[in-house]
Amino acid sequence: MQDIKLVIFDLDGTLIDAYSAINCSFNFVMGKLSLKPQSSETIRRAVGWGDKNLLKPFVERQNLARALDLYRSHHKNSLLKYSKLYPNVKKLLRCLKKNGYKLAVASNRPTKFSLILLRHFKIKEKFDYILCADRLRFGKPHPLILNTIIKKFSLEKAQALYVGDMSIDAQAGRRAHVNTVIVTGGSSSLSEIKKEKPFKIVNRIDKLQKVLSLDSRCNR
Repeated sequence: MQDIKLVIFDLDGTLIDAYSAINCSFNFVMGKLSLKPQSSETIRRAVGWGDKNLLKPFVERQNLARALDLYRSHHKNSLLKYSKLYPNVKKLLRCLKKNGYKLAVASNRPTKFSLILLRHFKIKEKFDYILCADRLRFGKPHPLILNTIIKKFSLEKAQALYVGDMSIDAQAGRRAHVNTVIVTGGSSSLSEIKKEKPFKIVNRIDKLQKVLSLDSRCNR
């Protein structure tokens, strides 16, 4: 992939494992509203569409605004306590920057919480541009977020690569006509991912080096 100049990353499930933090904040809300707590698997399957959409199926409409306020208030601390960076992420980002790639984040997570995570793990400075769905009319799987980022860098679609972990990431990439790499282990099953026919499927984020033919240059 010699023409790639920009690599766009999803955040949750791709670079950062925040599932425990999400579970904690989600069930905190359920407790406050006297609702039934949900299993980690149920919550995991609902992740990826933004926090409002995470809560919406479990909370009555008239309580959704309060639920969202409770969730976000709790989540500021939960993120710092329970989130972790996936292995080799910092090494990969260093390698990509060293080899001249522009890097961006495209996340359905609200901007405030995306920045909390990126600063906490000291990787914010690795990214040239960060765009989250709360700054746009539509979130993923709509292609707007990817199209906006690519336009920001004045590049062609063929010069960008998108990396995510969910079927909605593959859908967003396909709709934006951008080659997409999906890392397994996130919220979507392998069969759901394969159904969307992404450009590549890998089981670890650092295998992106091989996709970009950077193995020898990253391992020096």
